[in-house]
Amino acid sequence: MPQYVIEREIAGAGDLTSDDLKGISQKSCGILKDMGTGIEWVQSYVTGDKVYCVYNADNAELIKEHANTGGFPANSISEVKNIISPKTAD
Repeated sequence: MPQYVIEREIAGAGDLTSDDLKGISQKSCGILKDMGTGIEWVQSYVTGDKVYCVYNADNAELIKEHANTGGFPANSISEVKNIISPKTAD
């Protein structure tokens, strides 16, 4: 299953409370459950005004469907072509 990085522009994302993030997570998981197989949320990184999400999905259209259903922005969706880390240097 391909992996994608989604950039979501959300003003004040870094100021969201734990309860806010829990509610957003619950909403997202509920939508994913209803969508069934073919898409899964791996994790997200919250910064000042953006959230970067990592998803595994059969295609980018499923990610767009998830975003539209949940009212989540998906300002860019990029398929991961390769992964590097410090271990790549070994």
